[in-house]
Amino acid sequence: MSNQKKILIFTATYNESENIEELIRMIKIQDSCPDLLIIDDNSPDKTADKITGLQKIYQKLFLIKRSGKLGLDSAHKEGYEFALKNNYDFFISMDADFSHDPKEIKNFIKHLNNFPLKLSRSKRV
Repeated sequence: MSNQKKILIFTATYNESENIEELIRMIKIQDSCPDLLIIDDNSPDKTADKITGLQKIYQKLFLIKRSGKLGLDSAHKEGYEFALKNNYDFFISMDADFSHDPKEIKNFIKHLNNFPLKLSRSKRV
């Protein structure tokens, strides 16, 4: 993608230790190698521990480990806030269970300029 836009891929996890390593690998091998934020809801299967280990291998792999199972909606809000705070231009949400194919990331990125949506804080009226 031209203009070197900052892109954040986001996924929320709860008990995804079986999938997380492969998901991260598939995202990080993309040509664009987008930044990746994972918000884990204190998975009992130690998903966050796997992510912490993978942070030693992959750059720009961020983890927010929450205190308990707080839910997907609040994870999305927290991910969006992270994107705003860190000046990302685009935010792509994916499921950790491969219901969204990481191979399609290149297509999302290719078409981001065709469907602009600026990250911003909106005031409620």
